[in-house]
Amino acid sequence: MDITSIKKQIDIIITSNSLKEEKLQSICDYLEKEISYYDWVGFYFKNGDKEELKLAQYTGEETEHTIIPFGKGICGQVAVSNSNFVVQDVSEQDNYISCGWKVKSEIVIPIFVNGANIGQIDIDSHTANTFSKDDEILLEYVCKQVATFL
Repeated sequence: MDITSIKKQIDIIITSNSLKEEKLQSICDYLEKEISYYDWVGFYFKNGDKEELKLAQYTGEETEHTIIPFGKGICGQVAVSNSNFVVQDVSEQDNYISCGWKVKSEIVIPIFVNGANIGQIDIDSHTANTFSKDDEILLEYVCKQVATFL
């Protein structure tokens, strides 16, 4: 993975004149296409004043998890903890919401605006033990850039 060139492409998407939703979709599409083990890429955002996340733009197989209560699953835990969550083997997680039998690992990185956790990027992989520190660095960068236009 060439983090530098991926960051440059993310910057191009972020600074485009596209609508917010188009930028988010372009990021999902680009990351899923560019990184071979990113099999599902999506954004979840806090659903108004409710203690739940709502699915926004994504690329990959459809999911029935369009609403996720805070604390439930990996995404719901990140909404509460405000911390990155890397799961190398989802079968070892008690509080995991299965999005499909193919998913073996997941990484979720929160998005902060003015210090508040307003959402997250969620990546599923069909490969176990695939995420590295480079993925965290890249996705933290993506989230910081996304926060600039939300």
